[in-house]
Amino acid sequence: MSSASKYDLIVVGGGPAGTAAAIVAGRKGRRVLLLERGRFPRHKVCGEFVSAESLALLKVLLDPRHAALLRDAVTIPGARLFLDSRTLSTVIDPSAASIARLDLDLALWESAESAGVDARQQVSVRSVVGTGPFRVATSAGEFESRAVINASGRWSNLHASAGKAAQPERWIGIKAHFSEPSPNPSVDLYFFDGGYCGVQPVELNAAHSGNGRVNACAMVRANVASTLPDVFARHPALRERSLRWQPLSDPVSTSPLIFRKPQPERDRVLMAGDAAGFVDPFVGDGISLAVRSASLAAECLIPFFAGEISLQHALQRYRESYDQRLAPIFRASSTLRRMLVLPRAIRIPLWFLLTKTPSIARYMVGKTR
Repeated sequence: MSSASKYDLIVVGGGPAGTAAAIVAGRKGRRVLLLERGRFPRHKVCGEFVSAESLALLKVLLDPRHAALLRDAVTIPGARLFLDSRTLSTVIDPSAASIARLDLDLALWESAESAGVDARQQVSVRSVVGTGPFRVATSAGEFESRAVINASGRWSNLHASAGKAAQPERWIGIKAHFSEPSPNPSVDLYFFDGGYCGVQPVELNAAHSGNGRVNACAMVRANVASTLPDVFARHPALRERSLRWQPLSDPVSTSPLIFRKPQPERDRVLMAGDAAGFVDPFVGDGISLAVRSASLAAECLIPFFAGEISLQHALQRYRESYDQRLAPIFRASSTLRRMLVLPRAIRIPLWFLLTKTPSIARYMVGKTR
């Protein structure tokens, strides 16, 4: 194998997690290969909610020429939850933002290129062999690296066996953009039996045309709904609101959505973003977990690349740091999900308590950060 095919790090997946890892390692002077099977720009199934934690890290990761993406982003200072004919409003402090993945993913990809990363689109990874060094077989040939980070998402051929145990329910994700005059500056979550739909204002290229654009993104059981109109019909208030909408993008979908205990390392490969664990979308921390976990993975590898520690020691550092900093978010979100599917007789009094005690709602939101 030629020296041109050898890298310090190969990152699989070019979403926020993969690009974050590549940027961190690339800026440290490491030889990084970033592989993405798709092509940018593209829509992804995502609520496009960017928490304050994400914004701080993205400011560091993005190349200065993309500063306007964060500066001009739609601000989200509050959330509204619609369930059982009741509405719970809560403040998001510090405020979050809404950034279209069509813009964010491309900006991060270009920032990785600016960091000296060898970034290649439309390249599929077929296998990863070895325990260090690793041989990575792809549609563009074979490459070798000292370490590998898998940021390929929830479901790929690289970890197809994970989560394949029998699932009691099949969940799917669906998303599209719609026009809406003067949308409320909040993330609105409409819960119904069998799923939920999140709606929030969003703009493309920070255009702020004033015409109004919203992202409608749903997670729903496959036997409940398979299209966004079907989803809208599941909640009276959402159905009424959607009557004013006109589609601005084709819907995109993904399945299956698998909930399992996070696994930050597998076969000596560091897992980041959804590849490590899929958090409940309604908590709005998916992008934050992606960039935080991937940045952490790359940082744990830097001493290994410098010859200061072994790969095994780097893997151990990552597992321990992930369990300490990020795993609690998954536990908190799972608790919230169980509360939302409690029997109606129990759920309604609990919901009433939350509407009358905003501090409890704010505390619960804080536990998912």
